[in-house]
Amino acid sequence: MAHIADGLLSVPVLLCGAGMAAAGVGLGLRRLDDRLIPRAGILAAAVFVGSLVSIPVGPSSVHVLMSGAMGLMLGIATFPAVLVILSLQALLFGFGGLTTLGVNTVNIALPGVVFAMLLGPAIRRAGHATTRAALAGLVGALSVAGTGGLVALSLALSSSDYAPVASVIIATYVPLMIGEAFVTATIVSFLARVHPDALRPVTS
Repeated sequence: MAHIADGLLSVPVLLCGAGMAAAGVGLGLRRLDDRLIPRAGILAAAVFVGSLVSIPVGPSSVHVLMSGAMGLMLGIATFPAVLVILSLQALLFGFGGLTTLGVNTVNIALPGVVFAMLLGPAIRRAGHATTRAALAGLVGALSVAGTGGLVALSLALSSSDYAPVASVIIATYVPLMIGEAFVTATIVSFLARVHPDALRPVTS
């Protein structure tokens, strides 16, 4: 799971995560405007509901993250959306923890934002639907892989005892990468047909 519980991470990792999350949320809030606020609300609600369905995989479980789709549609505003989602999950269902909100926010939001920035322009320029879907699927898969890597890194930096667990966690993300690629490709392909502007998070 992408939710790291309280009591597992070292203080330096917690502080670093909190600082990075604060910066991301601050930049994201500055980017939110009348066009992005409803979009962010709808996406946050969809991810919140979708995340309640967890699929057991080995010693852990996975659920949709949709960080790649959020990155393509919200840009840096993905950070405040993810923070709201994680806060509600922690308070209402005990997913993750309150002290780890910063780290968890960065672990989920950052890969989605980064890969959307890298591949988003190519997706919007793609003249063929198959190419666009393939690139969107790549964003989804890479975002999940990035989250798995950051979760493992957060644990490994906190204690060397977590190294074996970190490698197992990365393995559990492989099925989710495949599912997330399909979901992201489907969403992007649909939006490209009915509302292409939804794939443009940067205000003009």
